[in-house]
Order: sequence, then C-alpha cells, then structure tokens
Amino acid sequence: MASGPAGRRTGSGPAVLLILGSMLSVQVGAAASTRLFDAVGPAGTAWLRQCWATVAFWLIARPTWRWLRAQRRADLVGALVLGAVSAVMSVAFFEAIARIPLATAVALEFLGPLGLAVVRRTGRWGLVWPVFALAGVLALTRPWRGGVSVVGVALALVAAVGWAAYILLTQRVGDRFEGVKGLAVAMPAAVVVTALFGVPQAAGGLSGPVVAQAAWLALLLPVLPYALELLALRRLNVAAFGTLMCLEPAFALLVGAVLLGQTPAPLQVLGVALVVVAGIGAQRSGHR
Repeated sequence: MASGPAGRRTGSGPAVLLILGSMLSVQVGAAASTRLFDAVGPAGTAWLRQCWATVAFWLIARPTWRWLRAQRRADLVGALVLGAVSAVMSVAFFEAIARIPLATAVALEFLGPLGLAVVRRTGRWGLVWPVFALAGVLALTRPWRGGVSVVGVALALVAAVGWAAYILLTQRVGDRFEGVKGLAVAMPAAVVVTALFGVPQAAGGLSGPVVAQAAWLALLLPVLPYALELLALRRLNVAAFGTLMCLEPAFALLVGAVLLGQTPAPLQVLGVALVVVAGIGAQRSGHR
C-alpha cells in the first residue's frame, strides 16, 4: 500500500469503509432526531446535538490552553469557520427534513459533493453528469405536482452548499491538526451559530429526557460521522470523497422507508438512482 509524503497510508479501501459507516450513522441519526422536533424544533435539535458533540470532542481531544496558543492563528480560524459552516449545514438540513422526505432532502443536499466532483472532472464526460443529477432531482421533487415544499427544497440546497464547503474545510483542518483536535476547536463555533436559530425554538421544550435523548443522538450525528469523515479525507481527495458520498441518497431512501415509513413513489426511486449514477459517473482517482 502506497504512502504519502507525510507517511500516511493512501489506500482507498479503509477510507471507503469509513465513509460507509459515516453515511449509515448520519441517516439513522437524522431519522431518529425527528422525534425531538415536536419538543424543541429542528434547529433546537441541531443546537442540542452540537452542544453534546462539543463536550464529546473536548473530552476526546483534551486541548489545553498552552496547545491552543501554540497553534497558527490561520489554522485556528479555519477550524472555527468549519464549525460555523457545519452549523449552518446542520440547521438547514434538519429544517429541510421537517418539510420534505429524508431521501429527497439528502438527494438535494448531495448536489454539493457532486458539484465538487464535477468541477474537478477530467474530460468532457464530466459535463454529462449534472444533467443526470438534475433529472434525478426533478423526479424526486416532482414540481409539476405542486405538492413539494419550496422552503424545504431551498433549505436542502443551502445544506448542499454547506456540505461542499464542509468537505473542503474538513480536509484542510484534518491536515493541520492531529487526531480530532481540529474538531474540538470547531465545535464551540458550531454551538454559537446553531444557538442563534435553535435556542428560540428549544426554549420552551427543554426537559431532562429531551436533553438526555439528544446526548446519545449526538453520537450518531455529528460525533461519529465527523470523526470518520475527517479520517477518510486524510486518505482521499475531495473529488473522490464527494463521489463516494453518492450512496448517501440510497442510504436515506432505505432508512426513511424503514424508520420513518416514507415509502417513495417509483419515480422518486428512479430519481435517487439517477443522482447515484451521476455521482458514480463523476468519479475520479481518489488517492492523495
């Protein structure tokens, strides 16, 4: 197995397993989180989970004041920006799945990683895959029926932009900090940003059981996925990472059907398939 200049292994096999584990954790965690929406709202749920994620990453990484002072200011700022971006992405995604089916929201959100793969394409065939993705999105949302939530779709697209930025920033932070220390720096910023949207929603619904439920849900999303994706992005370039995430809509379709009872129409299944095909078609060599 080849090694990079920093001595890291660059084989894609372990990275693929990390990403598959991340996707499963994200979708199960997202589906389970909908149970908190009635009590504290989608943004409130995102805020509670970010709070617990901050506690978890600080307990794992244990960054000290001396260590923080020894870091380059640009690296610390990059980590804080990552936290802010992940917060916007989380709030937008949770607000989206409160309005549209999980698989539809994830397929729309996946346009962010797919966009990275297309932008970094090689050859003219890379221009074909956005057409497949657009056809898939139209099949999923079926705008001609008039029943789709425009707000939900817009929020999912905001999450898509956030996801693309999150991928780029996570790779940069993963390269600058050892272990998960970069995530420990990023999480307080995520808490502050999500609080702007989440505290007003959650204020009237906080209780011991709700806070406790948010604690274990935070392990499913974002603690485990963030850690797995950071490790994967140390092995893969962003184009390959975005392409491997093409399976995310398929995971969402399955989890939504099993856990939320969101049975898709045949045309929506075709839409997910088209988005997945677009991701696979945009695939590039991914070793770093």
